Amino acid sequence: MAARRTILLAMAAMAILSTASAAIYNVGEPGGAWDLSTNYGTWASSRNFQTGDQIVFKYSPQAHDVLEVSKADYDSCSTASPVTTFNSGNDVVTLTTTGTRYYICGFPGHCAGGMKVKIDVMPGSSSSPAPASGPSASNAPPPTPVSAATNVEATGFGLAVLLAVAGLMA
Repeated sequence: MAARRTILLAMAAMAILSTASAAIYNVGEPGGAWDLSTNYGTWASSRNFQTGDQIVFKYSPQAHDVLEVSKADYDSCSTASPVTTFNSGNDVVTLTTTGTRYYICGFPGHCAGGMKVKIDVMPGSSSSPAPASGPSASNAPPPTPVSAATNVEATGFGLAVLLAVAGLMA
């Protein structure tokens, strides 16, 4: 009976520890959105994007869109050959691979006006802030996941498993 209890507790602990959750970020928040008034370089540099995280572009589809482009097209603001085009106004992009991804607004003049963001995706699935460096880092807002519910759900699942195991042992 003691061995069974130990095995069940070990399984419960593993279930709790393995319930990592990805972060969800609204591009431009907390001070803006996908628009011409947000500094996306500052916004992106204050976050540590990892595989499994999601970025959400929120905007008016009549005024903007989102194009995922190559580095060359990002640098030149070219809309000629996008990798992917989004235009729903509430576009969710899951960051599935490591590396750098580039997004611009395809409306004339918007990319040149600053509507472009470079997302550096690191391996892993936790969502911790990027380390602060340089004088502007202290002025950058802390990373703000869109939904704390994501993390709460993972914790709630772990607690449910633990309670179920405790009930089996009683």
